[in-house]
Amino acid sequence: MKRNIYQLIPLIILLAITMAGCKKGFVDLNTDPNGTPNALPQQLLAPALVNTVSINMLRARNFNNELMQVTVDPGDSEGKVFRYDVKRTWADYTWNGWYTQLTNFKDIYNIASQPLTYNKTYMGISLICQSWIYSMLTDTYGDVPYFDSNKGKDGNFTPVFDKQKDIYLDIFKKLEQADTLLNGAANVNGGSDPIYNGNASKWRKFGNTLYLRLLLRVSGKAEASANVIAKIKDIVDTNPTLYPLMASNDDAAVLRWNGVGALTSPFIGGVREQDWRQPSIAEFFINNLNRWADPRLTANRWSIATYQGGYVGAPSGYAPGEGVDHKSYFLSTTSTTTLMNDPLMGNIMNYSELQFILAEAAAKGWIAGSAEAYYKAGVQSGITFWIPTFATPIDTYLATGDIAWNEAGSLDDKMEQIHLQKYYSMFWTDFEQWFEYRRTGHPVLPKGNGLRNNGIMPARLTYPVYVQSANPTNYTAAVAAQGADEINTNVWWQKP
Repeated sequence: MKRNIYQLIPLIILLAITMAGCKKGFVDLNTDPNGTPNALPQQLLAPALVNTVSINMLRARNFNNELMQVTVDPGDSEGKVFRYDVKRTWADYTWNGWYTQLTNFKDIYNIASQPLTYNKTYMGISLICQSWIYSMLTDTYGDVPYFDSNKGKDGNFTPVFDKQKDIYLDIFKKLEQADTLLNGAANVNGGSDPIYNGNASKWRKFGNTLYLRLLLRVSGKAEASANVIAKIKDIVDTNPTLYPLMASNDDAAVLRWNGVGALTSPFIGGVREQDWRQPSIAEFFINNLNRWADPRLTANRWSIATYQGGYVGAPSGYAPGEGVDHKSYFLSTTSTTTLMNDPLMGNIMNYSELQFILAEAAAKGWIAGSAEAYYKAGVQSGITFWIPTFATPIDTYLATGDIAWNEAGSLDDKMEQIHLQKYYSMFWTDFEQWFEYRRTGHPVLPKGNGLRNNGIMPARLTYPVYVQSANPTNYTAAVAAQGADEINTNVWWQKP
């Protein structure tokens, strides 16, 4: 795939990224885009999606899951993420990988917009995917190159870093444009699209659902809140036919790993089985499921090993020297379906997350409808996403777990209820648990004695070290505008 990313990176890095990221094996899509000036959108889309989701899954495993108390990688050595001990080298992988794939998604748009290859559907899909990746970039690092990014072939290797506010405003424009392009658009080659099999209508629903996710993310900013809240209401209440949303789990944006060719989970071959079993499941993650008698805990789908006859988690954030046993963990046996090869692990955004977005908006009085009804729908669809046969009445399940909706509770109580359940709906979904915790402070996580960074959840990743030397002027300007290039500098939407 084309390698002209937004700035000059040493050739060895470019080669490593490209060789590691390229996957082959797509039927009828075996033309190498690197070797031809005539690559078509149907040749670029599937590899770009596979590579992006693979990046997200690998980093969710060893970064997000450790920060957000899904797992605990036990040990007393330095650089343990579950202690908020985040090294600067963590920054490179997602930065390099996401910007590389943005080149491919932008090429899809540029090619599909040409007269001889004009295709509204691929243009709309490209804009949605660009919005998705740029949102992850800015939510991870803060101010990043946006308007001038990925212009290496035009000779721009030192792009300006744009303010997060300006990035979000333009992302919203992209998603509006995508909705317009996909309105009534024709389906495209199913073999080019491992998420929706070329279904333009489902891509449109995903784009608008992503729009709500990102509107909600910046809704706490005073200078943006009025317009954002009005837009949320417009999408949900005023003009729902103009902004169709996901209607069920069938509309979830999931790159399903079927084990054939390139559609093989990055954990297969990318993570050794003994390494997969190394992290213990965290107490916070597993204790809630125990308390709720949650079927996801005992179902084979999540393949959790028992410990001394039960499901037992390890405490997160413990201090070096305290000594913690390796307890329950995710099984790695690949003769059956485990999380190492489960098709649903390629989750980008699902229907359950949408319901919790709507529950929060309703609880805050921004939209019509019952926050309780949205909450119940979110819990139920979050379970049936993994266990379609789940038939327990949702009220029974909620009562058993003592998590029935409390209408009399404060808004903070309701936010905790919503976001505790949302935490599980975003299980292994890039960095979404971390992003939402930074936005809301929910769910409340226990804090161990060994936390670094003054016990404060990291607010961002630092910029890759090589950016300081490759783009020093714009790096310096970005730090001056945003704040110190440290993990505890809040991004724009986190600041009061």
